[in-house]
Amino acid sequence: MPPPADFQSPSDVTLLLAAFNDGEAVQEQLFSAVYEELRSLAHTLFRREGKATVLQATALVHEAYLRLLQTNIAWESRQHFLAVAASAMRRILVDDARSRKAQKRGAGINSVSLHLNIASPMPDGRLIDLDEALTRFSSRHARSAQVVELRHFVGLPFVEVAEILGISKETAKRDWAFAKAWLYKELEVEALKTQ
Repeated sequence: MPPPADFQSPSDVTLLLAAFNDGEAVQEQLFSAVYEELRSLAHTLFRREGKATVLQATALVHEAYLRLLQTNIAWESRQHFLAVAASAMRRILVDDARSRKAQKRGAGINSVSLHLNIASPMPDGRLIDLDEALTRFSSRHARSAQVVELRHFVGLPFVEVAEILGISKETAKRDWAFAKAWLYKELEVEALKTQ
């Protein structure tokens, strides 16, 4: 049964995701239902940096949405979708930082790049270091790593992080504190190796 045409509530998004999982062609309806929320996440990310433009946030949302549609994930809920969207936005920002860093070293002088060229919340090298450390961290502490993605890369408040991950606000805060301490130590060690 096709989902209704107007999707506004989180449960409606969950219904749309279930229809998508069942192979129904609801991509346009799904995009309409989640677009404002994804754009809000992207704006939060860029607002923290102070370099936000509508084009950048829009480009990030469109790129993240396209990547999400190309995955073979069985979407469980709106929260699951948003958590994966945050991860996709992180990947896009890190890929963009790597591309800019490579161009600074002279790579790709004669090539034409169609990447987003969007601002990252920290210098490219540090963003890449953070991504690598976060990848190592997530192999042992997956939920805490998701908290970092949602807080740092998307800029969500603890209340929304807790809602998306299905945990309490206090647990989200503890995960954040633990992850920050671990990542700080890890990034300091990496910084010492390069000196």
